[in-house]
Amino acid sequence: MSPASTGAPTAVGAVPTASAAPDPAPAADSDSRLTPGGPGYRRMSFALFLAGVATFALLYSTQALLPLISGEFGVPASEASWTVAAATGGLALFVLPMSALSERFGRRTVMTASLAVAVSVGVLVPFAPSLGVLVALRAVQGAALAGLPASATAYLAEEVRPRALITAIGLFVAGNSVGGMSGRVITGWVAQEWGWRVAVGVIGLIAVGCAVAFRMLLPTPRHFKPGSLRPRVLARAVRDHLANPLLRRLYAIGALFMTVFGGVYTVIGYRLTEAPFGLPQGIVGSIFLVYLVGTVSASTAGRLVVRLGRRGALYLAGGTTAAGLLLSLAPTLLLVLLGLVLITAGFFAGHAVASSAVSKTAAHGRAQAAALYQSAYYVGSSAGSTVGAVAFHASGWAGTVGVGVLAVVGVVTITAFGSRAARLAARSEPVPATR
Repeated sequence: MSPASTGAPTAVGAVPTASAAPDPAPAADSDSRLTPGGPGYRRMSFALFLAGVATFALLYSTQALLPLISGEFGVPASEASWTVAAATGGLALFVLPMSALSERFGRRTVMTASLAVAVSVGVLVPFAPSLGVLVALRAVQGAALAGLPASATAYLAEEVRPRALITAIGLFVAGNSVGGMSGRVITGWVAQEWGWRVAVGVIGLIAVGCAVAFRMLLPTPRHFKPGSLRPRVLARAVRDHLANPLLRRLYAIGALFMTVFGGVYTVIGYRLTEAPFGLPQGIVGSIFLVYLVGTVSASTAGRLVVRLGRRGALYLAGGTTAAGLLLSLAPTLLLVLLGLVLITAGFFAGHAVASSAVSKTAAHGRAQAAALYQSAYYVGSSAGSTVGAVAFHASGWAGTVGVGVLAVVGVVTITAFGSRAARLAARSEPVPATR
């Protein structure tokens, strides 16, 4: 898409390449990049899919277990929710520094180290003697996982042909959805029989397997060019990205979508275990099977953008999410589940569209651009988890839904502002002289 068609000013990308680490590979080198059906593409896709599974399974391993954690430590939802918020907050804080390390030492190296530390901490989490220690371990785990998201999208932007980028990132996001789903479903049933500590231990072991397979399968990067770790160079790259209006809008959209998702899935376990539903923990964990819908919507985001355009796809994702939120207010379990399906489909589609747009928009320093998106995204997750739980404590499920609806209104407003900016940019372009 041209800058005008995406809502960016025509000068987007006209920034000094010296201010960031590696520039995109030259066009003459593009034939050696990975493409669907080509050698190495399937291995790469499966490796990053497994990395996404491990990341989300670990990151949200306590989310479906919050009622049990509340019961063991004698704390309300607003305090137990910190076991989720600490992990996502740690990731949000460290994703930019980790992206800088990936610019210097390589995407695959940083992703491997991040997974190794995260799964090691995962082995310790089941033995946390208090809520404070549990929250601290989860914060460390989230900080370790920070090396995955930005490095993965930067790796894809460098190693995959541009026309296949949205599909490749969609597959990585689909791995996130499978990890989030399987982690919650497995922990729900295991915890029902043996408690939450055994459940998070099982997730840790699954993540170990994913980490080993990831390292064995991921192809060696061929287009990575080491960059500088000098703070001034990195600060300039960050400043360039934050000066880009389109990137700022995409960061805000990612944060708002994740505010909805974090709030809904942090609180839903409390709602379903209480009256009028009173579901057992195993069934509540199985509710997260709706993540499969997210797997589909994320992997088809590329086709959505082709058909509707980037902003059209974001409008559709936001509308779907809002419809799901309102439907989930119904007192009928079937309608609540249908609402969760719509929320999940809308969220993952919106996330895939926004995150792939960041990678395509950044003309340099892609790891920093992706890291800023991931930072905003996980700040939204932490905010959604905390504010959603507080709203639930104060006003019940309607309070959590209200927080989500406000966030969706923000997404639609920002997207509409982008449409207006695109129209103004198109009008300001000089008309070619005619003879």
